[in-house]
Amino acid sequence: MSGDPSNRPVHGTAAGDPYVALPPTAVDATASGPVRLIVAWPGFDPPRTAAALAAAVPMTGVPVWRVFLDLPGRSPGGLGSGAILESAAIEAYCAAVESAAEGLPGALAEIRRDLALEDGPIAVAGFSAGAAAALLAVLRGAVPVTTAALVAPVVAPARAARAVEKRSGRDRDWSPQAADLADRLDLGALADGLAGRDVPTLLIGGARDRVVPAREISGLRDLLRRHGTGPVESTTFRMGHALAAEPGTEPRPPITEAVQVDTALTDWFRDHLARPLDGPGEAGRPDARPETGDLPEDVRHGAWTTGDQDAPQPLFAGQPRESTS
Repeated sequence: MSGDPSNRPVHGTAAGDPYVALPPTAVDATASGPVRLIVAWPGFDPPRTAAALAAAVPMTGVPVWRVFLDLPGRSPGGLGSGAILESAAIEAYCAAVESAAEGLPGALAEIRRDLALEDGPIAVAGFSAGAAAALLAVLRGAVPVTTAALVAPVVAPARAARAVEKRSGRDRDWSPQAADLADRLDLGALADGLAGRDVPTLLIGGARDRVVPAREISGLRDLLRRHGTGPVESTTFRMGHALAAEPGTEPRPPITEAVQVDTALTDWFRDHLARPLDGPGEAGRPDARPETGDLPEDVRHGAWTTGDQDAPQPLFAGQPRESTS
């Protein structure tokens, strides 16, 4: 582990995978409950590493630790490329998602030790394959999760592969075992297992996303609501799948799409994990962390749009939040 946990990023390894932990540095809010960290995973497309995801969507305004954890293993190619049509690629995808969810308890134990954090519930987030891992972690229930935010989650690997087949004119070359693994990670088929979990969930999609089309996001939203998994909200931006430029492995200044997503994630987690400070002298006070309380709408950090519409939405600071059912 490197870095000073008090004021700068911490770099370490948990359960064999690298992580980057950003300390709570928000000056206008404090944690409102027991959650002290968010665990977020990158995808097989840019940003592909914990370090790159931390640079793209740092969620600086959220007053808890944001821990960006690499997916186990490495992808032979992005999900939008022809690589997904090969058995090796889809098997690598399935292994990464499954291993991330299964290994979360062990990784958390090491992260908490490194950051000197007590046990408690967490929040989860992820991009693409990492978003699938985050939702699978909620489903498995090995650790308590209070809220989730999923950016372009791969709802069904088989459908993502089918879209590549249509664009490339190639047929997939999956073994029966590879096809079975992909079917096991169809998030729509798993949605009923989330019934009664009461985990507020934000889904973010891209209107130009050819890996996870916007209709996949709205379909997953409707399924989660139907199964009573807790409040589910969604938004769509005018973006493709990637949140960083290729190759997406090193920290780089965020692109426009990442800035939009970062604002949405920040507001979501502030709504569910934080409350505003009443004044400049309140920071650091032991009584500044009540057990409950959400962030009032008049002191929001920025804004994200919700609603049931599937049309792409702009993102402007100060835009009022729309109601949802």
